[in-house]
Amino acid sequence: MSTIEKDNENLSDGAAEEVKTKKEIRAEKRAKLKKEKEEKKKKRLPLRRNIDNNIFALAQVWGTSKSYFIIYYLMTFLNAPLEFLLYTYLIRLIVDSVEGVGWSIDAIFAYIFIVGGAAILIWIVSNYYWNAISGIYSEKINHALRRKLYKKATEVDLACYETPEFYDKYVKAMDETQERVRKVMQTLDNLIWNIITLAMTSFLIFTIDPFLIVFALIPLLLGFVRRKANVLNHDQNSERKPINRKFSYVRRTFYLGEYSKEMRMGSFFPRQLQMLAEVRKNYNDLTKKYGPKLAICDFIKNFGLEAVTVLGATLYAVWRTIGDGQGGMTMGDCLIVLNSISSISYALSTMVQYLAEFNEHALYIEDVRYFLAYEPTIKEDPTAPEATRGDIEFKNVHFKYEGAEKESLKGINFRIADGERIALVGRNGSGKTTLVKLLLRLYDPTEGEVTLNGKSAKDYRLSSWRALFGSVFQDFKLFSLSVKENVLHRLPREGDDEAVTEALKESGAWSKIETLEHGIESTMTREFDDEGVNLSIGEQQKVSLARIFAEKTPVVVLDEPSSALDPIAEHKMFENMIKATEGRSVIFISHRLSSAVLADRVYMMEDGEIIEEGTHHELMEKNGKYAEMFHLQAKNYTSGGEDNG
Repeated sequence: MSTIEKDNENLSDGAAEEVKTKKEIRAEKRAKLKKEKEEKKKKRLPLRRNIDNNIFALAQVWGTSKSYFIIYYLMTFLNAPLEFLLYTYLIRLIVDSVEGVGWSIDAIFAYIFIVGGAAILIWIVSNYYWNAISGIYSEKINHALRRKLYKKATEVDLACYETPEFYDKYVKAMDETQERVRKVMQTLDNLIWNIITLAMTSFLIFTIDPFLIVFALIPLLLGFVRRKANVLNHDQNSERKPINRKFSYVRRTFYLGEYSKEMRMGSFFPRQLQMLAEVRKNYNDLTKKYGPKLAICDFIKNFGLEAVTVLGATLYAVWRTIGDGQGGMTMGDCLIVLNSISSISYALSTMVQYLAEFNEHALYIEDVRYFLAYEPTIKEDPTAPEATRGDIEFKNVHFKYEGAEKESLKGINFRIADGERIALVGRNGSGKTTLVKLLLRLYDPTEGEVTLNGKSAKDYRLSSWRALFGSVFQDFKLFSLSVKENVLHRLPREGDDEAVTEALKESGAWSKIETLEHGIESTMTREFDDEGVNLSIGEQQKVSLARIFAEKTPVVVLDEPSSALDPIAEHKMFENMIKATEGRSVIFISHRLSSAVLADRVYMMEDGEIIEEGTHHELMEKNGKYAEMFHLQAKNYTSGGEDNG
């Protein structure tokens, strides 16, 4: 075979391979679309669940304020008939009276006086109620819903915040609940109004000419289109949620002070703009995906309503009045038809829409119910015994985060005697913080157990177990409340001021707090208080550490408590802590091993395991990894550097 022939054959094979690749790509796209359709189908709720979810939303209002619920719908039952009588039916009476086939002028005036007077009276009462009273009940309902959601948020397992699917439902529940309950109320209100108007108008039209009802029923056939549009809107909004969160994050990086230095140094600004461009592209992709479908649905709805129903009924009514030569309709009847047929069609059409809206509401409420129905694995058992101070022990404890490939803790065995001071040391990622999370029962071991006085932690009442511990984390948070409340971690009581002041002195924060105009009553941050204070990170950490000195808990847990303090302030803080925690168990994590000297026992961790244990002197004599790290840090200090581990 010649070289040219071989080249041609290779080209043919390459082309075939390219075609095959394109076919595979198309097949993958079809498979992806099929999977998306199947997933969306799974999201569709059965009729029973649809009804239950909307009843659930209404029950939240009924359970909080029955009077608000009753008055809300009573106004509709009164106003809807009056509107029909005062506008639609009155037109017929007036025109028929002019033609000499209807009521006398006196009867019509009496009718207007009675119906109009009733409408004005109800309007005055309802206007006062909605403007002066209903807001109080509405906020009461919102408050009850918020409390229910926030309470649940404090009960769910910490692992839920690290599970994307659950966290997505959690965010939706928080974002949607109040607004969605209001929308269910509003949709039911609109439906009731429509049913009343439709019933009265349809009866009047039927008495004029039964055939006209045919035109009014056409919008019912468009119900499936409205349902499809609502489903598309729901899917679009659901897919928009994560994009909105990404946009919110990008926006925060531009206006929050905590990002300001990094945004001005390095290349974060163009990177965030790139992310902003990605958000824009995601929004555009959503519009391209759903926009054409929604446009088609909207066209079908409007064409069926305006061109077929309204125009058809109008032509028929005009023909019956002046075109068939028989005078089948009076002028008053014709005007009623022209005025009412579009109202009936619109009422039927929107009634279908409202029924479809209930389906949309149900999809959102499903997320709320999922969140509220979640049963935490770590939960309060009010019948369980109270936890009391004593010896704590880890027995062959293993732990792996959900979705992680390897364990964070492997075969941990150690004991914390009552009143003993323990130091956990090791490099970042060695498992120290994870161990503390298990100690506080923020997580439970995947294998093994944590015990107190020989009894499993799971056998004690959860609230009493956590009440044993006073804790300060490396990623501590101060709330936009007074310094006093941040120290106490509870509502202040009479006589707390002295204890708070003493705690701030022991943590080293008092020298700053006493210079403030309002002292311990000063508000942390200026988010809600123009006279609030913004402390440095080091000062904030000292305030957070004051909690340990103010709370006389049997066990103290400090996760990198001095990360923002200089070595001198750290040494002073630890000296004060040793005095303040006399007789209490202390577990502290610190990347500066100089603090481990103060511990009764030191545990060196690496890759989720305890590799060395003993007193500081024992470990130094052993001359292992602990001694190596200690000497390295000591060298850095004496040479003017500092190991930030």
